[in-house]
Amino acid sequence: MEEREFLALADDQLARLETGLDKLVDAGDADLDYELKPGGIVEIAFADDSKVIVNRHAAAREIWVAARSGGFHFKPEAGRWIGTRDGQDLADVLSRCLSEQAGATLRLDC
Repeated sequence: MEEREFLALADDQLARLETGLDKLVDAGDADLDYELKPGGIVEIAFADDSKVIVNRHAAAREIWVAARSGGFHFKPEAGRWIGTRDGQDLADVLSRCLSEQAGATLRLDC
């Protein structure tokens, strides 16, 4: 996959993540804040000062997630972002990580 194609796919996914986070915050379902940073980085902060970082990694053609529970890598596959180690969907892993760090069950739609 060309870098330009990857960046377009990753940026689209990060935009869907932003929309999903907006919905959680607007609905009052989550006590979190997030910030979009240059270079395709989304930093999600929680009340306990912990963070989940989501970023695109162009060299590996992956989206990476860093959370308290570990690091996760995802590749685009058939219109979804699939974990390179366990085949889990990005939205499912993010929902689990956000729930763990927020101390409440959160379902991220992205």
